[in-house]
Formats: sequence, structure tokens, C-alpha cells
Amino acid sequence: MAVTGRIHSLESFGTVDGPGIRFITFMQGCLMRCQYCHNRDTWDLHGGKEIKVDELMSQIISYRPFLEASGGGVTASGGEAVLQAEFVAELFQACKKEGIHTCLDTNGFVRKYTPVIDELLDNTDLVLLDIKQMNDEKHIDLTKVSNQRTLQFAEHLHQRGQKTWIRYVVVGGFTDDISSAQALAEFIKPMNNVEKVELLPYHELGKHKWQAMGEEYQLNKISPPSADTMEQIKQVFIDMGINAIY
Repeated sequence: MAVTGRIHSLESFGTVDGPGIRFITFMQGCLMRCQYCHNRDTWDLHGGKEIKVDELMSQIISYRPFLEASGGGVTASGGEAVLQAEFVAELFQACKKEGIHTCLDTNGFVRKYTPVIDELLDNTDLVLLDIKQMNDEKHIDLTKVSNQRTLQFAEHLHQRGQKTWIRYVVVGGFTDDISSAQALAEFIKPMNNVEKVELLPYHELGKHKWQAMGEEYQLNKISPPSADTMEQIKQVFIDMGINAIY
């Protein structure tokens, strides 16, 4: 019986979730509750639309000329793609058979290291790992869950030598301080599998989704970080010999 995935939406010409032009599959379901989440409507594990890999691949292949010409490929994002590891593993395996680059965009909240996790990673060319905050208390305040599973996943990627980009969202009052950036830089410095850190300035683009769902957006009083703040955070990583961009 073919594996079925539950997806929230598709984007055929994504340009910010991995190299080149990406066909992005936003998987349904997430266990983190990030206060700044711009995909609030992906949290429900039972929402979205069911789809099979062959159905999805027929769409992906139709865009292959654009993906290949730009050095792009397919990205599984979310929500949280690892919650549907079996489906994404099969999808990425199908992509690899077609010579299509694969990218996993994840918060690393892996509950159990079953063989399918490594099967997924075996067919993943690049991991975009979102580390929210190294301080666990602050992480819980921001996301309602501990950071321990994410940090364990980061170590697992390091042990595998898995090509990884770290993503760090700079949010006022949560992650825009120098000490938080230094803690992250110290954590990833020994990881020679990490190619760079992508610094993502907080934005309010998903605010309307919270309002549409009748929920209060918690960060109404928080503004996007200034260019000076972004430069200061970037310099923390540069000073430790880590490539950082925003």
C-alpha cells in the first residue's frame, strides 16, 4: 500500500528555502507552538489534504526544467516535515531517482530515532535546521517545548556528516541579544557539517492567519529587528569563524 502524506500547501517557485528555485511541499502538522509562527494553520495534525508520492512527483517533474536551470530542487517544509518522515523519505527517494536535489526544512523535533529517520536523511542533500534558542527556558517560553530534541538532532546530523544550514530567527526580546547568538555559535562551531548560518529577521507576515483563526497574536508589540541588530548578531558568528548571512 502506497504511503500517503498530509500536506498543507505547495509552492512551485520558492526561492528562500534552499538553493535555487524550489518546489516546496508544506507538510501538515507541528508540535512546536512558536509565538511568531507564520504558518499557524499548519499545526493541526489532522488538517490539510492527503496525497500520494506519485501524485506529487507528477507535479514536481513538470517543473524540473526550472529547478535544474537554477540549481534548485524540492524542499519539504511545514509545519514539521519529520512528523511524516515515512512519506518524505519516499518522496525524496523518488526525487533522487529523477536526479532532483532534496532539502529538508525542519525544527529537528524528532521524537524517536526509527530507521526511517536515517532513510530520510540518506536521501536528503541538504538540511535546513531551525534552532530557535539555546537557553531551554527561553526556548520553552517561545515555543512551548524544550530544545533538547532539536539539539540532539543537530548532534545526529553532525555525527552523520550531513550537509546542514542552521536557521536562526532574530526576534526582539527572545533571540536578538548577543549572549544568545554566542551560545548558538559555540554549539555549532565544532560541527564541520554546518556550511553556514542563515539569520532570519522576525516579520509579521503570518499575523493575519492567527487573526483569521480567532486567536490573539502574541507579538503585537514586537517590531522587526534593525539592520544594526542583524549586523551585530552576524558579527558574533563571523568572529567565531562561522559563515553567516541574512
